Amino acid sequence: MENLFTWGGGMWGGIGLAVLQILALVVILLVCIAFLLLFDRKVWAAVQLRKGPNVVGPFGLLQSFADLIKFVLKEVIIPAGANKTVFLLAPVITLTLALVGWAVIPVAPGWVIANLNVGVLYLFAISSLGVYGIIMGGWASNSKYPFLGGLRSAAQMVSYEVSIGFVIVSVLLLVGSLNLSDVVNNQAGGIWKWHAFAFPTIFVMFPMFVIFFISALAETNRPPFDLPEAESELVAGYQVEYSSSPYLMFMIGEYVSIVLMCAMLTLLFFGGWHMPVPIPGVEGLPEWLLSLGGLLVFMVKTAFFFFLFAMVKAIVPRYRYDQLMRLGWKIFLPTSLVAVVIVAAYVTFTKARAAGREHRIRTRLDALQGR
Repeated sequence: MENLFTWGGGMWGGIGLAVLQILALVVILLVCIAFLLLFDRKVWAAVQLRKGPNVVGPFGLLQSFADLIKFVLKEVIIPAGANKTVFLLAPVITLTLALVGWAVIPVAPGWVIANLNVGVLYLFAISSLGVYGIIMGGWASNSKYPFLGGLRSAAQMVSYEVSIGFVIVSVLLLVGSLNLSDVVNNQAGGIWKWHAFAFPTIFVMFPMFVIFFISALAETNRPPFDLPEAESELVAGYQVEYSSSPYLMFMIGEYVSIVLMCAMLTLLFFGGWHMPVPIPGVEGLPEWLLSLGGLLVFMVKTAFFFFLFAMVKAIVPRYRYDQLMRLGWKIFLPTSLVAVVIVAAYVTFTKARAAGREHRIRTRLDALQGR
């Protein structure tokens, strides 16, 4: 922020540059969401041996923008018995909270809106608040089906946030920092340094990666864990009474959260913007070119995880609600808690051994100097 004040020539210029930076991130993110949504539909269609969207624009590339125009132009219908203020506020809160989570995501070296030292705590807080939009939408509709869908979603998100929290704690113990840029920089040097593959912690951290991936599916109401929207039981869940722009905001917020989880998988376990194999001689390149290369690597990794999300949606059957709760509370929670204990013990042992080695070297140096 101090650099922005310097570049902007003062406080107001710095604030203007900060606003432009935020708008640029939001616009680029929403455009990427539009094409990722099309990609999601194409993957689902390919698995089912269909073509998917292919009419609007070349190869169907403009389908998401046509859907946007359709939703914006449709009439906003509010149920007669609904609490109108809360009914309209719920999708706004959902979309806003999904977007502000990106403020601390470093997409490339030095490319982050707010490089907070407690960036992970910030994400915890934002993700915890996200459930309020869904609860408000389900309650304000004044219908039992949206209300039950909202309750399901709240219970589901809370269940899997606990597991996600312990998984992130295990990563933070290895890094020793709550800053996401430090988490990425700790994995520099190649794929063998990434937290999901680094030896000897691979035996703990790779299962933690799998738990985080599955918990991210449940956290974002993604199949096979889309129980709040189970059509056979709840008639599409908490947003069944929504139409037009409010419904669009719910869906965009959900997809922004999905991409955020894909970005977190990239940052925490797959080296962020670092290449799998270091390329020699790139240190002499201009800084802006290195940042662009890092951004490209980050986007490719995030798109890969989104592809995995799409494949799971297409091929894995839906869980029952009791299976979902059992998986979260009886399997993932104890496993992630044990992993935190193991990683903490490993980090403590490693630091103690390094301190002991340093003490022995210092003692020998002192003895040599005494001679």
